[in-house]
Amino acid sequence: MFDLGKIIRPNIKNLIPYSSARDEYTGSEGVFLDANENAYGSPLDSNYNRYPDPMQMELKRKLGEIKGLLPENIFLGNGSDEAIDLLYRAVCEPGKDNVILCPPTYGMYEVAANINDVEVRKVGLTPESFQLDCVKIRENIDKNTRLIFICCPNNPTGNGVKWTDVKSLLEKFNGLVVVDEAYINFASYRSLVPELLNYPNLVILQTLSKAWGLAGLRLGMAFAGSPVIAVLNKIKAPYNVNIATQQLALSALNKVREVNDWIRCIVTERKKMEEALPHFPFVEKVFPSEANFLLVRMKDAKAVYRFLIGAGIVVRDRSTILLCEGCLRITIGTSKENEQLISTLKQYS
Repeated sequence: MFDLGKIIRPNIKNLIPYSSARDEYTGSEGVFLDANENAYGSPLDSNYNRYPDPMQMELKRKLGEIKGLLPENIFLGNGSDEAIDLLYRAVCEPGKDNVILCPPTYGMYEVAANINDVEVRKVGLTPESFQLDCVKIRENIDKNTRLIFICCPNNPTGNGVKWTDVKSLLEKFNGLVVVDEAYINFASYRSLVPELLNYPNLVILQTLSKAWGLAGLRLGMAFAGSPVIAVLNKIKAPYNVNIATQQLALSALNKVREVNDWIRCIVTERKKMEEALPHFPFVEKVFPSEANFLLVRMKDAKAVYRFLIGAGIVVRDRSTILLCEGCLRITIGTSKENEQLISTLKQYS
């Protein structure tokens, strides 16, 4: 039976969080002489002289309407990377605890582990199909394993993992299973958000950087049971999401139809690229994708990469990563950009 209290670090349990002025007074009107702000305003068209809502309640309520969640089940941060770092800081004792990663996967999980001095245990995905090896994962779990990170759809392979495998880990692991759904909007299957009701040790990461086209705002989301979210809110920086980001994100969330149109265009373009790339003699395999990119194995990936760079087209060289040997990761661009890529590849020999 999962018990969050057993894995929270003792110093975090005993931590008295910083209390900001806006935590103590939640009204929107008043004479604010408490936070040493500049009462005259700011030298911009919009007034940014006041500190933002530290808990981003208006934005959380709007997201809750879209996701079917209550605000107490939502954490907002400076990209998903902030939530990843805070999860380590909440449950992993430096130099003692460990986490399990399943490469090839998003590199920030390992970077955050190294920053926090947490042991990384790597259990590779299965070759070619890139699925979880649940037997080996369970073999690597011990009493100090606190987190298992699963990227679905996975970066850089683009595929989804089986729900039955994720479910088996959730049911048998007494730590947190973190499912990163950064690319879920492009997938043919639904998010695991409804499963939060059934699994108190499930944490889901999402972002507005991909399908929503707001990478420049750096707004990431973590969804979980209220006890987990309460811990993340306890240890985050007081004003971790600025006013401009909150305002712009609220505006964007009113344009769901436009975003859905973009998603359909990207999925259509992805299919076109999946069909076009195998015709090149130097392309060995285009892996199935549920994301907004394709993993493509080539006979000489580094040579193709250098050729594209020379033509002003930037893709990601993943050829040195476990199970991605000889592969480039290619983001799906606009129709015009994709046509330019195909035209340029025709010139390669």
